[in-house]
Amino acid sequence: MPTSTLWPAVKDLLRSRLTAEEFEVWLAPLTARAASGRLTVVAPSRVYADYVRDHYLALLQELAAQVAGTAVTVAFELASESTAVAAPAHGGTPLNPRYTFATFVPGPSNQFARAGAQSVAENPGRAYNPLFLYGGSGLGKTHLLHAIGNEILARTPRARIRYVPTEHFVNELINSIRLQRMAAFRDAYRSIHVLLLDDIHILAGKERTQEEFFHTFNTLHEAGHQIVLTSDTPPALIQGLEDRLRTRFVWGLVADIQAPDLETKCAIIREKAHGEGFDLPDDVVLFIARRVRENVRELEGYLNRVIVYCTLTSQPANLETARNALSPLLPQERNIAAPDIIRFVAHHYGVKVADLKGRDNRRSVAFPRQVAMYLIREILSLSYPEIGKLFAKHHSTVMYSVETITEERRTNPSLDATLTTFAEHFR
Repeated sequence: MPTSTLWPAVKDLLRSRLTAEEFEVWLAPLTARAASGRLTVVAPSRVYADYVRDHYLALLQELAAQVAGTAVTVAFELASESTAVAAPAHGGTPLNPRYTFATFVPGPSNQFARAGAQSVAENPGRAYNPLFLYGGSGLGKTHLLHAIGNEILARTPRARIRYVPTEHFVNELINSIRLQRMAAFRDAYRSIHVLLLDDIHILAGKERTQEEFFHTFNTLHEAGHQIVLTSDTPPALIQGLEDRLRTRFVWGLVADIQAPDLETKCAIIREKAHGEGFDLPDDVVLFIARRVRENVRELEGYLNRVIVYCTLTSQPANLETARNALSPLLPQERNIAAPDIIRFVAHHYGVKVADLKGRDNRRSVAFPRQVAMYLIREILSLSYPEIGKLFAKHHSTVMYSVETITEERRTNPSLDATLTTFAEHFR
């Protein structure tokens, strides 16, 4: 097929494989040029380039190869730049230059794993070997893998590093067996300095692949070469994994990455937005953070959508714009009313709704009443007089209650955590 028709044909296939909205938002703005087995995709901004590379690279490679009848190298380029970063048609996947320790937002949920990764990057083969990172999807395991590779390359430019999703490792092995190229396969994996293998749990139940990886692991480890593995579960819980591999996986350091708390999610959003040149108001940051419970990748996807929406529509990055941008992706928001919040608070503190609305000023009743007033103000944005009518109190009493809880929340981590949980329940 002529190179001039490769991209139009790929776009036609993309249009049939994706939803209309998905195609129009992320793929339609792209252009591309093809030459000598290489497809260079040109994106209008870094947001587009990163999102498409992270979410559609494999699909682009598959469809380009389908159209061309041979493997095609896919590269990404910004419309304002001339340097492209290629994803090879064969071998390992390239390191993402934007996944570094500097761009990894630390928090209580990931600080142990980050510290282990940093130590490995500074002393590969000597600190923790292997380093085994586990946690749910989209929490930052892949980011740390790339960060390790990028840091080692920065320190030792001649280091041979191979980042590979385990699924690719399995497919390479199958093709090498079929084409009788096992010697080349083994040489490719056993002669490197650092092996970064993503989603190792995919090896479960694949006896032939486990056998091959067992010997690869031994060769690298005995040579003092670094191995870093990620999984969605710890080694002990990977069903269908041979015991000899399971024991080797815990030789070094096993570290988990947990779901980020609200503060960490907000920090991630601010960091990513700043990197794209966007200064988001606090209410927009909080709105996005509260819409994602765990998955950092989903969090970044929501942020990217808001940025792209603001860019395409020339609208300001405010709360209304964010709601409009994310409305197709979010479940219909619950219709929360003040009585719902009052009942919830009363139930939590073990008091009666009538007491919260009454004249009882004992601490056991007055404090929950103040909490209820604070939550109604924060969640529903009712005026002080409107809240006062709910409790038969003067609006100055409501103002004092809200200010009291606001101040105590700043100095009481336990109360802050409780109120965060309460608020998220109603978002």
